[in-house]
Amino acid sequence: MKNFFLALAVLTLASAAKAQNKNDSKKSDDLLAELFGKVCQCIDSIPYSISKDAIHFRVKSCIDDAAGTYQMGHKLMNVDLSSGQTKDVTIDVNVNKDSDEYKKYYYEMESYLMGNCKALKDRMTADAHVSHSSMSDNPKAMELYQQGLDATKSEDFRKSIECYRKAVKIDPNFAYAYDNMGICYRRLEEYDKAIEAYEKSLKIDPYGTMPLQNLGIVYQRKKEYAKAIAAYERLAEIDSKNAEVYYGIGQTCVVYTGEYEKGLYNLCKAYRM
Repeated sequence: MKNFFLALAVLTLASAAKAQNKNDSKKSDDLLAELFGKVCQCIDSIPYSISKDAIHFRVKSCIDDAAGTYQMGHKLMNVDLSSGQTKDVTIDVNVNKDSDEYKKYYYEMESYLMGNCKALKDRMTADAHVSHSSMSDNPKAMELYQQGLDATKSEDFRKSIECYRKAVKIDPNFAYAYDNMGICYRRLEEYDKAIEAYEKSLKIDPYGTMPLQNLGIVYQRKKEYAKAIAAYERLAEIDSKNAEVYYGIGQTCVVYTGEYEKGLYNLCKAYRM
């Protein structure tokens, strides 16, 4: 418990520091908002059908493309344009991706996108395990699957579900179609149907990480917190290096069940990872 209160003290000090820099923070958020559309659109163009590593690489490339612009814009905000000496101003942009300065701007942008770009959340929770049943060999089933993805981009979740249902009728072992069907039901807040879709996917492929991760989220929404933690723990048995496992457990414990020590332990573990 001592560690928990220490963490609270640190957060309190951090909040005080943020209050002193409120105006700078507002400017940074405005700049991030300006860059947001382009980066989110880039991420949204990444297909679900590629491997998790390939998805992460392409997400990183989308953010990298804008991180330098964000860094330059952030530094320009601190230039005093009223002096009339702008021709003598030099702006140094650090393009070394291993440097602390570059990482600072990269992670600020990534954090903003995680809170505002649905496409990033969807891609970062894409299934890490690709089995022979993940995708379909049937061309018609794949055509319907792609139609479902396109409808999801337009947030027409009913149409997406209909496409996925037709796809699994053609290929009953099409795990990804069930996964995405579950996501659509979750967004429509039809949680029992989402659980049914995820469980069908897991029956086909018991090692599917995406349905397990989303089961944790759905059970949180249903306020069935023990089942949410159980889903995350089941995911940990398959993918112990997935930081979302420990974030999910930590969030459930701190926000919903009041198990602060267990929650803090898992959140710190997720943060370190």
